[in-house]
Amino acid sequence: MRLAVRGGLVGLLVLAALVAGCSGPLRTAPAGQDWVTESDEPAARKRARTRVELAAGYFEQGQLTVALDEVKQAIQIDPSYAAAFNLRGLIYTALRDLRLAEDSFQQALRLDPRDGDAWHNLGWMYCQDGRYPASSDAFQRALQAPGYRAPARTWLAWGVCQARAGQSAEAERALQRAFELDPGNPITMYNLALLLWQRGDLTRAQFYARRLNNSELANAESLWLGVKIERRLGNREAAAQLAEQLRRRFAGSREAAALERGAFDE
Repeated sequence: MRLAVRGGLVGLLVLAALVAGCSGPLRTAPAGQDWVTESDEPAARKRARTRVELAAGYFEQGQLTVALDEVKQAIQIDPSYAAAFNLRGLIYTALRDLRLAEDSFQQALRLDPRDGDAWHNLGWMYCQDGRYPASSDAFQRALQAPGYRAPARTWLAWGVCQARAGQSAEAERALQRAFELDPGNPITMYNLALLLWQRGDLTRAQFYARRLNNSELANAESLWLGVKIERRLGNREAAAQLAEQLRRRFAGSREAAALERGAFDE
């Protein structure tokens, strides 16, 4: 079995933080210096920021080449704008051109070494490439960045990467930390349930699976995992109820097909 957090899902979490970071020019300055506000922002930076905001919207809609073109224009307008290189790295990651993605994130960090979002995105790119030690280092740098606003997202991604690397104990600790910071995140709940199921810790796996499946955020993957956990614990009635939900709500899913085959050990 494999973890359910795919690049696209985490990418959406990455994008949410990026768009928030690009929404205005207010940002911190080194100690003793004034904060940078809208009146301080040069005209070129304002134009570049508008392009990056447009690109982020196209990226969210999956229009990657249009997003890339907007980012290129932003960089032409203001080659010192770190957020443009950060988003360019995300686009290249989605396009699976990891060499160009790494170059983009590294350039963003040369321009702004304290950008936690860029460190996070670089870490996820390394994870996609199977470079797990480098990924862990980048995630740690993100969490240490001053004023970083998305630690739950980074703990989640770090936990997923550690699980992929076969570091199940470390993955559990990271995912638990993500859950503590954001207990309503369905991706975190699912991956905790899945990891604990894989480790044979069924009672704890049941806790997270039930929490997710009792919410409106349940999907085919979470319901199917819930069926298997409840069956293994001998809770036939609970398993049957989840199976009925899976058949009714996600009839065309591969999980529903696995249910009909009785493939409970897959």
